[in-house]
Amino acid sequence: MRNSLLVVGAFVAGCLFGWLVGGLEQVHNWTLYLLYALMFQIGVSVGCSDNLGEIIRTFRPKMLLIPLATVGGTLLFSALAALCLAKWRLTECLAVGSGMGYYSLSSIIITQLKTASLGTQVAAELGIIALLSNVFRELSALLLAPWIRRHFGRLAPISAAGVASVDVVLPTIIRVSGKQMISISLFHGMLIDLSVPVLVPFFCSL
Repeated sequence: MRNSLLVVGAFVAGCLFGWLVGGLEQVHNWTLYLLYALMFQIGVSVGCSDNLGEIIRTFRPKMLLIPLATVGGTLLFSALAALCLAKWRLTECLAVGSGMGYYSLSSIIITQLKTASLGTQVAAELGIIALLSNVFRELSALLLAPWIRRHFGRLAPISAAGVASVDVVLPTIIRVSGKQMISISLFHGMLIDLSVPVLVPFFCSL
C-alpha cells in the first residue's frame, strides 16, 4: 500500500510540476534529463547489488529460460491486446508491454521517443498508458501472487512481477514460492531490468 501511495503521489507531483513549469518544450527537456538519470540508476543498482556475486556464482544456463518466458509471454499478450485497440499500432502496444513493470522508465522513454512521430500530446497519452499498465502489473503481482502460485506454479509469480521481482515483489515471492527462489528471482529481475532500455526504444523506432 505504501508503494502504491508513493506512485500516486509521484504522479500528482508530476502533474503539478508540469502545470507550474508550463510550456511543452520545457517539460520535454526535463523528461530527457530524467531519462538519463534513470538509465544511470539502472547501472548503479545492478552494479552495487549485494546479491550480484551470489547470482553470478549460482548461475545456470537454464535460469535464462525464466526471463525469456517473461519477455516472450508479455510481448505475445501485448500483441493480442493490439488486436482490440484500434487507435494504437502493434509496435506501440509492444513498446508499452516492453516496460515489464518498470513504469517510470518505460513511460519516459516512450514519451520521449514517440514525440517526433505522434506529436507531444499523443506521445504523452501513450506514455501515461505505459505508466498505468505497468503500475497495474506490479500491483497485480503483489495482490494475486498466492493465486498465481497455486494455479501456475512457483516460478509464475516471478514472471508476473517482471522487473519488480528484484525488489518490491521479492518478499511476496519468497512468502508464496519459498526462499529457494531468491537467487532466481533476483537474476530474473536484473535481466528484465536491463531489457527495458533495449526493447522499449526498439519498438518505438519501428
